[in-house]
Amino acid sequence: MKQLAGLSALALIIATSSGCGWLWGEDGYFRDRSSDYLTSREAPPMQLPADVQARRLDPLLPIPAGVPTSSAQGEYEVPRPQALRATAQRSEFSLQRSGEQRWLIAQRPPAEVWPLARQFFEQAGLPIAGERAEVGELTSAWAPLPAAFRRHLDDGDDEVSVRLRIEPGVQRNTSEIFLLSNVRPEGSSASPAWPTRAVAPALDAAFLEQLLDNLDSNAGRGSSVSLLADRRFDAPNRVSLGRDGNGNPQLTLATDFDRAWSAIGRALQDADIRVDDLNRSLGVYYVNLAEGARQPDEKPGLFSRLFGGESDRDAVDARAERYQLRLTTLGSSVQVSLDKDSETVAPGDVARRVLGLLQERLD
Repeated sequence: MKQLAGLSALALIIATSSGCGWLWGEDGYFRDRSSDYLTSREAPPMQLPADVQARRLDPLLPIPAGVPTSSAQGEYEVPRPQALRATAQRSEFSLQRSGEQRWLIAQRPPAEVWPLARQFFEQAGLPIAGERAEVGELTSAWAPLPAAFRRHLDDGDDEVSVRLRIEPGVQRNTSEIFLLSNVRPEGSSASPAWPTRAVAPALDAAFLEQLLDNLDSNAGRGSSVSLLADRRFDAPNRVSLGRDGNGNPQLTLATDFDRAWSAIGRALQDADIRVDDLNRSLGVYYVNLAEGARQPDEKPGLFSRLFGGESDRDAVDARAERYQLRLTTLGSSVQVSLDKDSETVAPGDVARRVLGLLQERLD
């Protein structure tokens, strides 16, 4: 400790005797660098390849007017920047990319995006050949490619069919929109199987860009969101409450696993049942029947976090009624059962009550 104090005193004496010029002066280590930008050089604008389409981005931090040039003399005080004015509201739709895959995110539930997607097919000249509202899927008929998109396909005379799928997003009341095109030679009557990956990535990207512009321009029109209000989308075709082979209560959903998982998640929220955890790969919702449903924006209070965290958790654990809501695919339907744990079924009266609540919300 004495050695450290001695070194500190020595450093103080050296700094004082030298006038601190080597620290704070114009050539010092901690010199004022606020005017260095005046001597910086301007770089040329970034150039993009000719085949890349880019949207214009407005600067987030525009340079204020009146900044002097390099010939200015003396000190200069940078003026306070003017407040930025919002020129437009942030769009509800955005384009996402992950590797070669592209899709759209909509800040709207699927039922509101569905009629907008149908309107896009009509405006793009894609006649609708099939629609499955319960899974959010639209498919166009085989037809020559519209003139506006022919340059995105190697052979512009080929016929195309476009499939669009709307899925519930990760966040509540959001949607994810996927688009895939299929191509066949002109005049062919055979319909090739739908590919698992894009066969014409440039064409799919062009369709998504056009869809994004179409959604942005039509989203504000009231009539465009008046369809599909009867909850057909993302809801099972049929929901029935019965018993399995061992006589235990069981809920049957006539749909695929993706739709069933999403529908059960919303039904739990609507039934005010708390979900403590979930495992989609196992098809299990871990529920606590003693607590109400956790709201999406629910957070513990300040004093609860500082002082009552452990005691609050202990109280919740003491009154907890934890069960596992299990989804199992069987053929073309999904079976939903309630278990106490992975090896023990729930009491019959509890299972009937919980599954009955979910059936009411799903019907």
